[in-house]
Amino acid sequence: MPVDTPRAALLRPVLLSAALAVAAGGTAGWYSSAHAQSQAAAPAPELVAGLPDFTLLVDRVGPAVVSVEAEAGGKPAATAQRAQPQVPDAPDDDEVPEFFRRFFGPGMPMPGMPEGGARPRGVSQGTGFIISADGYVLTNHHVVDGADTVRIRLADRREFTAKVVGSDEQSDVALLKIAASGLPTLRIGDSKALKSGQWVVAIGSPFGLDHSVTAGIVSAVGRANPYANQRYVPFIQTDVAINRGNSGGPLLDTRGQVVGINSQIFSNSGGYMGVSFAIPIDVAMNAVQQLKATGKVTRGQLGIEMQPMGRDEARALNLPDDRGAMVKRVVPGGPAEKAGIIALDVIRSVDGQPINEYSDLPPIIGGMAPGAKVRIELIRDGKPRTVTATLNALDERAAANDPDAGELAPRAPAAAPANALGIIGENLDAQQRSRLGLQPGEGVRVARVDGIAAREAGLRAGDVILAVGRNDVGSVAALDAQLRAAGAGKPVMLLVRRGGGTQYLTVTPGED
Repeated sequence: MPVDTPRAALLRPVLLSAALAVAAGGTAGWYSSAHAQSQAAAPAPELVAGLPDFTLLVDRVGPAVVSVEAEAGGKPAATAQRAQPQVPDAPDDDEVPEFFRRFFGPGMPMPGMPEGGARPRGVSQGTGFIISADGYVLTNHHVVDGADTVRIRLADRREFTAKVVGSDEQSDVALLKIAASGLPTLRIGDSKALKSGQWVVAIGSPFGLDHSVTAGIVSAVGRANPYANQRYVPFIQTDVAINRGNSGGPLLDTRGQVVGINSQIFSNSGGYMGVSFAIPIDVAMNAVQQLKATGKVTRGQLGIEMQPMGRDEARALNLPDDRGAMVKRVVPGGPAEKAGIIALDVIRSVDGQPINEYSDLPPIIGGMAPGAKVRIELIRDGKPRTVTATLNALDERAAANDPDAGELAPRAPAAAPANALGIIGENLDAQQRSRLGLQPGEGVRVARVDGIAAREAGLRAGDVILAVGRNDVGSVAALDAQLRAAGAGKPVMLLVRRGGGTQYLTVTPGED
């Protein structure tokens, strides 16, 4: 009947629900019975054995890892006045990878990008870790640099406003202090004992995700960073997955000891790509001790400019291999000059520590105190020598700032080169030397390069040759005489000034 139709429609779902409930009850009873039988039986065998388990480590050390928020805005950053890392041609961020990208939060500028004027307001998200029960916290300099307010959030969710005790740009280390006591701390390990292939663990706040844990191995130690102004840090390279927000977090060995501070990544996209870098904890703690005592970090200085060695340089200097740091310039009156070091010396060790790459030298010297005496083994003209130098203090603000003088107006060059390398020079007058920042009687401008070997070595018109080997040249006649004296068919080292920098170029004569 019509009146019963709606009633029947209403009852169908009720009956269906009852049936489902009965079915569910039966299923639940079956599951409970099966689960009870499973529990009574022997546990399932471990099918994968020998893999590391970091749960105990994380339980022990996790409470000492903190989140850092640094709010900035309305005033120039401390780094606004410093020179930026020199990346060729400074391409747009969207077009080229930002090498060794640091992990800023939204609203914070990246290293190497323009930072003039007021810093836009934003919050830098990073990580830190507690190194003493009375509230000292370690993080990265770039996390708190230029911040108006720094907040610390502990693992137990308590929050504190932190005081920046001191911060060091070169080591990228910042020491913070919060008003708390009885805090959990991390044990400091020995980063010098690290070896490639060891397991390491990172704990941090990538993208604000607090206490995220990742693990990997040490890929290499003593890595130089050619894309940032941190020549005094021998980085630890790992394949541990870290991203923005991991900055300042601990890198731990399997004993739960801190061996590094996660700082940078090598990335095409801004995200993790398998190459991560940490500051060795011994470098960081050296900075911490000085920041606590004086609020700043001082470093030793030898007083040389150097460049990498290559096969051609080794051959020109009569060396069996290309190990070492080649001296290209000695600072007048500095420790190196007083010790008798001269241009084209090749430094092989300092206090018994080998110098295989030129980038090995700055961390060793910079890690020593001003006034320290160091024993330097070097090779000069193919013969070993040992000298002792007393380091002075590095002036962080005394970086070379020579202007790029650009091209000088060309003059009519000589009709033909007067030397076997095909280098045609022209004399400089007093005004041109002044524009180039040269001393009176210093340098010969390259007007034309006819020799193939010289062109292949990178010499080009507009360069200024300052010396042939260790012999200064200040005229075309002196240049030609030195090149003739070098002998035919032998590699020749030219000290070349281009723009604001100088470097030795090795010209190996061949069949032109």
